[in-house]
Amino acid sequence: MVEIEFWFEFASTYSYPAAMRIEALARAAERRVCWRPFLLGPIFQAQGWNDSPFNFQPAKGRYMWRDLERICARLGLPFRRPSVFPRNGLLAARLAVGCAGEDWLPEFVRRVYSANLGEDRDISQAEVLGAILESLAQPRSLLDRAHASRAKDELRAQTERAAARGIFGAPTFVVNGELFWGNDRLEEALAWRG
Repeated sequence: MVEIEFWFEFASTYSYPAAMRIEALARAAERRVCWRPFLLGPIFQAQGWNDSPFNFQPAKGRYMWRDLERICARLGLPFRRPSVFPRNGLLAARLAVGCAGEDWLPEFVRRVYSANLGEDRDISQAEVLGAILESLAQPRSLLDRAHASRAKDELRAQTERAAARGIFGAPTFVVNGELFWGNDRLEEALAWRG
């Protein structure tokens, strides 16, 4: 089965609808999803940015929030503009990279996005992530992995791989080495046979 890599960042607004729909679409296209958490912060910093472009380009930011409202309404996804943007997704990303391949990971990712962008909950808090783990019948002690130096190193290496592949934003999908950026490119990525 052909693989589609799903590169996502928990602070990425457009990764939310992509995470919610990728598995069903991939199944229909006979693709296997590889979940690839990474951090945009270091990639943005390499470009000289210290914040999201949606914050330092106000017109772009206003458009994005309205666009995301429309997308979520069309998909039937709950949406609440976060009181803090971008939210710090470091702990969640370390946990996700440390638990890659676990069968519950995709649902964990979806629930973290729902907490952040559907409920305006602070996903940087261990309490929020611990509750999500418990809702998936996983022990809170998994959070210990996210604090271990191995998870830190794995996430750093994953982010470096993203940058080396030319990934500059999230979500990004990779199929047979071809990059597709943005939630609106998911269907195109799934159809790619190149």
